[in-house]
Amino acid sequence: MQNRFADLFARKPSGVLNLYITAGYPGLHDTIPLLKTLADCGADVLEIGVPFSDPLADGPVIQQTSTAALRNGMSLRRLLDELQGVREVLPDTPLLLMGYLNPVLQYGMEEFCQKCASAGIDGVILPDLPAEEYAEFYQETFRRYNLRPVFLITPQTSEARIRRLDELTDAFLYLVSGPGLTGGNQTADHSGQEAYLRRVAAMNLRNPRLVGFGIADKASFDGACQHAHGAIIGSALLRALDGATDPHHAARTFVQQIMGASLPVAQP
Repeated sequence: MQNRFADLFARKPSGVLNLYITAGYPGLHDTIPLLKTLADCGADVLEIGVPFSDPLADGPVIQQTSTAALRNGMSLRRLLDELQGVREVLPDTPLLLMGYLNPVLQYGMEEFCQKCASAGIDGVILPDLPAEEYAEFYQETFRRYNLRPVFLITPQTSEARIRRLDELTDAFLYLVSGPGLTGGNQTADHSGQEAYLRRVAAMNLRNPRLVGFGIADKASFDGACQHAHGAIIGSALLRALDGATDPHHAARTFVQQIMGASLPVAQP
């Protein structure tokens, strides 16, 4: 079965750019057009946030865009319906849904996975789904629909748990760069962050690693890429879209600033 993540990392083992947008923001019907714009200007992975009223890990920027998207009328059901044609415009780019467990359970896990599969979604991030609960109750369903979980690792995650999470997926591992929420300033303990990223890199895990939380510009993106296969940017992109008269121009300008010149090669 096709694994677009494996295909991506095989052809691009470093400098991978994962961009996050909130579905239904800035406008209800902006999701797929913005995904296409981001892919066209260099995004390697596209992460689609499902707006939720009570997010646990999201900082104020993503919370605000979720509130706006909910007011626009976006929902998990509407999003999954809209995404049914996304592979006509994005045939190869890995696509992730990022959301929370409660709306998925209300929708129905089996139906959710089936709709994701029919749309060509590659993976799902559910931060409040415990890994062992996933393994016991949902792993077989995910596998049946060729859907891959992505798990978050923090500086406090034990080596044993990191290795367990590494066993449970074949997408990538999401390395939270430090304590706090998405969009926060992670520069206060740069040496500690670097030591953590080096420690995980030295574990020789089977999955690639992408760094998220606090990646906001070319410098922080390039810094993350020195110790991982790439990085994830969400809040900074959403800030660039906020109030833009032309969100597509704002998105292109933002990605051009991130991509810049050549990127450093990730350490093994």
